[in-house]
Parts: sequence; structure tokens; C-alpha cells
Amino acid sequence: MADERSGERAHGGWIAAGTPEFRRVTWSLFAASFSVFTLLYFVQPIMPLFASDFGIGPATSSLVLSASTETLAFALLVSGPVSDRFGRKPMIVVSLMISALLTVATALAPSFGWLVAARVLVGISLSGVQAVGMAYLAEEMRPDAFGRAFGLFIGGNVVGGMAGRLGMSLAVDYVDWRIATVGVGLVGLVASFCFLKLLPPSRNFRRQTGGMRLAGAFADHLKNPVLLMLFCEGFLLMGGFVNVFNYLTFRLVAPPFSLSQTVAGLVFVVYLTGTLSSALSGRLTDRYGPARVFWPTLVVTAVGLALTLPASLATLAPAIAIYTFGFFAAHATASGWVSRSARHDTALAASLYLFFYYQGSSIVGFSGGMAWSAFGWAGTAGLTGILLIVAFALAAKLRTRLA
Repeated sequence: MADERSGERAHGGWIAAGTPEFRRVTWSLFAASFSVFTLLYFVQPIMPLFASDFGIGPATSSLVLSASTETLAFALLVSGPVSDRFGRKPMIVVSLMISALLTVATALAPSFGWLVAARVLVGISLSGVQAVGMAYLAEEMRPDAFGRAFGLFIGGNVVGGMAGRLGMSLAVDYVDWRIATVGVGLVGLVASFCFLKLLPPSRNFRRQTGGMRLAGAFADHLKNPVLLMLFCEGFLLMGGFVNVFNYLTFRLVAPPFSLSQTVAGLVFVVYLTGTLSSALSGRLTDRYGPARVFWPTLVVTAVGLALTLPASLATLAPAIAIYTFGFFAAHATASGWVSRSARHDTALAASLYLFFYYQGSSIVGFSGGMAWSAFGWAGTAGLTGILLIVAFALAAKLRTRLA
């Protein structure tokens, strides 16, 4: 099948690490993943502004993100198979351009309801990037170059998430959030043109059609116990991560910290640690395999979370950096593991992983608002800690099964 990484394909058809083509692929997909997380998450640090401007509570304000990630999750189940028919690069280009234009249109929303509706459309349009990019790498990269390329792909998510959040936090101290939103959309357009210019055409893509074949592939992936556990890991990891960062800004602008929106937004600089950890985990996975790398990434994540509990900036800033480092290493390892483990239809397997991943973002991100409102940061950290305990249990089962 088109997405099968079998030994039947000659190494000459794959892209090797260190070649000019490898650099073109990694930079173009870095730009694409940068754009996705910029357009998706720039609203996160200004949720307190939405709560104030529209007279809503913290949980309701989180809908500007949850609505996007929820619709993105379901749309991923369609975008992967659509790219199996129409190709990887065309799907990503169209998705990036439409998402950027919709973000510009978001600035015109006259009410919170219209704002959420616009964000729903952004979520749908962004679905054509992440899973399709993962499938492109699985098809085109040599096995010994895949982990490195995939780590850089996730690194684009990290930098984009940081740029969107930090840039928005800084901008809204000087201009209205609507003007800043237009700027974010224009950045997305630039990234889409960079991608269009740089990415080489697919060599190993094979067009696939057939609804019955697709239904069988869905069932096959969901019956694969390794893939199913990895899908659940995506839900748990992302649910906890979004829960922490959704309500971190609320914590920082309230007593005892009482920081300004701009200063509170500086916390997103810690995303740079995720760039390092995702690239590092890719290299380690190429050398040792994902099963041996995944468990330590969860340990780092848990240590970072525990250190966020004291109400002190001296411990909170490094704690968030450690937590972010661990999360992105774990996510890069788990999502790359999915592409390695799928025996066929890699785009569909990647779509299913991201479906669970963004369901975690939507469900836990919204319900975490109730934990924050009821128990403050102890509720936020407690909920995320429960998710990490389950993630550890699944990781132990994965290691046992693959031993």
C-alpha cells in the first residue's frame, strides 16, 4: 500500500539525512508545522481578555481554543484519507492558505459566538497539515533519517506555539487584539508560501481510493493494541499540556503574582526547550528505539509538573520549562512511534493519533476550567497529574508488550 514502509522499496527512493533535499523537506515542513501551532494557539494567552471583554468565565473563554481543537480532531479523520487520493503537498498548501485567511477574518467577529464559529472553521482547515505531513515523512525519509526529520517537524510546532502565544501577549499591550489577529494571519500566509516553494514533490506516494478499503484500514489500526495505546497516550499528554497552559496565564495575572499580560506571556519562551527536546528525542529514537526513550520523557514531564505547585516565580519558571521539555519529547516519541508501527495507511494512523491528541486538548482543556475555578492551581495540577499516572501505566504495558 501507499503508506507502507516495507523493505521492498529501494533506499535510492528515500531521502537521506544531510542531503540538500533533506534540508528542503525539513525546513518546509518546519514552516508548515510552525504555521499550524501559531494559528491554533495564539488565542490561549489572551483568554483573560476574552473573559473581560465579553463578560464570560474562564471555562467559557477556553472555547476559542477547544472549539478549534475539537473540530480539528474530527476533521483529521477525513483529511488523511483525502490526501491519500489527492496527494500530500497539495493538501497541505490549500489547508495552510485557507487557515491563514480564516484567521484574518476572525478579527471581524462581532461577538464571542461568532468568534467561536470562526475558530471552528480554522480547526477544520488546519486538519490538512499535521497528519499529512507525518505521512509524507514516513513515505519519503530513509528509516535512519525519519526520527531526526520528525523531531524537527515537531520542533516547528514548538516554535510556532511559542511565537503565537508570546507574540500575541506582547502585541495586545500596544494594539487591540483584533489588529494583532490580522498580523497572525499574515504570518500564516508567509509560512504557506515558504512551504509551497521549498517542499519537493512526493516520490513514493501512491494514490488510494475505495471506501470499503478505508473502513478496513480504520478497523485494523484500532485493533492494533500498540497503536491504540499510543493513541491514548496522545490524548493524555495533550490533555494535560493544554490544561496547564490554558490556566497558567490566569494564575500569573492573579495574586500573589499579579503580573501584566505582557510579562505573563513571557512564560511561553519556555517553548524553546521543547524545540531542543523534540529534536533530541528524534535522534535518541533513531539510536535506541521509541520504547526505551518514551518512559524517561514521562518522568521529566511529571517532575516539571510537581515543581509548579509552590507559589513562587523562582520555582515556577524552571518548572514550566522542565514540564514543556518533557512533554514535547514525549509527544515527538509517541507520534513518531505511530508512523513506525503502522503497517499500512500511515496517513490514517497519524490522523487517528492526532484525533485522540486533539480530543484530549478539547475535553480536558474545557473541563480543566472547572477544576481551576473550584480548586485553583492545585486542581489544574491534580487533574494533569492523574492523566500522567494513566500515561505511565500505558507506557509500562507498551514496554512489556514489546519486550
